[in-house]
Amino acid sequence: MRAADYAYFDAPFLALAHRGGAADGENFDRENTLHAFGQAVERGYRYLETDVHATADGVLLAFHDDRLDRVTDQRGLIAELPYAQVAEARIAGRDAIPTLGELFTAFPQARFNIDAKAPAAVDLLADVIAEYEAYDRVCVSSFGYDRLHRLRRRLGRRVPSAASTRGVAWNRFAPSLTRLLNTPAAVLQLPITHTFLRWQLQVLTPALLRAAHRAGKQVHVWTIDDAPTIEWLLDVGVDGIFTDRIDTLKDVLTARGLWS
Repeated sequence: MRAADYAYFDAPFLALAHRGGAADGENFDRENTLHAFGQAVERGYRYLETDVHATADGVLLAFHDDRLDRVTDQRGLIAELPYAQVAEARIAGRDAIPTLGELFTAFPQARFNIDAKAPAAVDLLADVIAEYEAYDRVCVSSFGYDRLHRLRRRLGRRVPSAASTRGVAWNRFAPSLTRLLNTPAAVLQLPITHTFLRWQLQVLTPALLRAAHRAGKQVHVWTIDDAPTIEWLLDVGVDGIFTDRIDTLKDVLTARGLWS
């Protein structure tokens, strides 16, 4: 699949507010909250990134961790807790954890990049996208190969998806094959480097970028918070950046004439 096949990618550059912009001054410690996403939207962000987990009774939450412990005032595995109990948790002691449906409703003009973090979240994610008819508003991804392929089976070609880690590896180590393969992914989303055992591997390379662009796919890089690296990524030709510093990314894109 090609990015041009989807209205989702119709911006000149995709600026993605990672968990709403978790390191922004207004959002510090309030990641994945209606407040954080609202601050990003007020700054003009059209693309929001989040992850999803399912409660024990099948409610889909916009939340990164599999446990409540790190960012809320409660403890426990989300998959083992009923929604009524999870709903009592407060991020940074004050913000409720939103459901994905609440995000779709609160920000009807926004587009979402959504990572299914657990097997139980996959079918629920497909169901919520269908319930809100959000097919043109989402791009789905998952680090789990089986989860990603189940999402693709459930959603068909109506919703774009990111490449699996295997797909990224093919583009990194065998870029010439992308001329022969029309993979389901419309976008590659990756870090600049990745630590493998004790070695630092360069993931983003000129050959990978050329291969992805020849195949009509976009390349998005995560999670970048400093202006010099953002400038460099723009120079080498990436198509999108995930950031926790939504102020910094907007400033650089505005100076480059890429903010829309």
